[in-house]
Amino acid sequence: MTEIDFYELLECERTADDKTIKSSYRRLAMQFHPDRNPGNAEAEAKFKAISQAYDCLKDPQKRAAYDRYGHAAFTQGGGGGGGPQGFEGFSDIFESVFGDFMGGGRRQAGPRRGADLRYDLEITLEESFHGKTESITIDVAANCEACDGSGAEPGTSAISCPTCGGRGQVRAQQGFFVIERACPTCHGAGRVVQSPCRACGGEGRVDKTKTLEVKIPAGVDEGTRIRVSGEGEAGGRGAPPGDLYIFLHVRRHAIFERDGTTLAARCPISFTTAALGGEIEVPGLDGEVLAIKIPAGIQSGKQLRHRGAGMPVLNGRGRGDLIIEIAVETPTRLTARQRELLEEFRTSETGEESPQASGFFAKLRGMFEG
Repeated sequence: MTEIDFYELLECERTADDKTIKSSYRRLAMQFHPDRNPGNAEAEAKFKAISQAYDCLKDPQKRAAYDRYGHAAFTQGGGGGGGPQGFEGFSDIFESVFGDFMGGGRRQAGPRRGADLRYDLEITLEESFHGKTESITIDVAANCEACDGSGAEPGTSAISCPTCGGRGQVRAQQGFFVIERACPTCHGAGRVVQSPCRACGGEGRVDKTKTLEVKIPAGVDEGTRIRVSGEGEAGGRGAPPGDLYIFLHVRRHAIFERDGTTLAARCPISFTTAALGGEIEVPGLDGEVLAIKIPAGIQSGKQLRHRGAGMPVLNGRGRGDLIIEIAVETPTRLTARQRELLEEFRTSETGEESPQASGFFAKLRGMFEG
């Protein structure tokens, strides 16, 4: 299962304040509300996803747990149970965050969930535009096949820890307080292996290289985080595995720059096209050639917007815009005939052809004459 980061769903930075998150949620909720998109299953799914993300991030405690554990904070075996709606077992998350400060805290006995893994993946802007399925190879601690992850030699099994009686915790008296800590014998597992598996040395895990096919949706941006459930490190002795988090990095493009769903490109045009107007062709990332009309008398720095030709909306519908910034290029190599024609044009100038230049120099003359 692939899950998109809550901050990505709400189109917010991880450092966004509550007001920004709320504003972004309201905007997206209005855009994808089922009443505004009747019969649109994609819009309904998007609406549910952003509602779930906002339900988590609007609550300071849930957000703190999510920032530390990600989606694992709301799955069984991931530091807490339930989901953002009910957030069952949040006390376990709270104790995991603040337990050491409070003197240890209560912890459930049993093997710990496997660690999460991070994988950094670089893609091109074109791949971000279209989406793709990427094959990645990772080195991971996987369940030992010989003992099926139990850590015990085949034919045997783990027994209840004699030190803690299977509780995984031992108590110690300190003045008026009774402190519970992880059992030093079973390390909180509650069970011990008497006959360790020879294949994994009793760990229940072995190092393994595996290849995964990961779907990257269209519209992902720099820093987008994709969660692949259950593909992290295997848990100790049968405990649930961690998750794999893929962090995406979009390679710089030679022509286009990106800002959210907006694409921008600087386009040089000849000074004759700028003066007389015309049409230029710009290839889009989707392969379609866009015809951009140039109005007569356009100046350098002028921006022309082509709606719907930008990046696709992540997990949504529609596309952003393409902005073309005009750069008028002065010719540097002229034939004799071209120079002759330009000389004729210069001698016929009245000043009205270039009102900005005329106005500027008129002001300068006024300054000195005054």
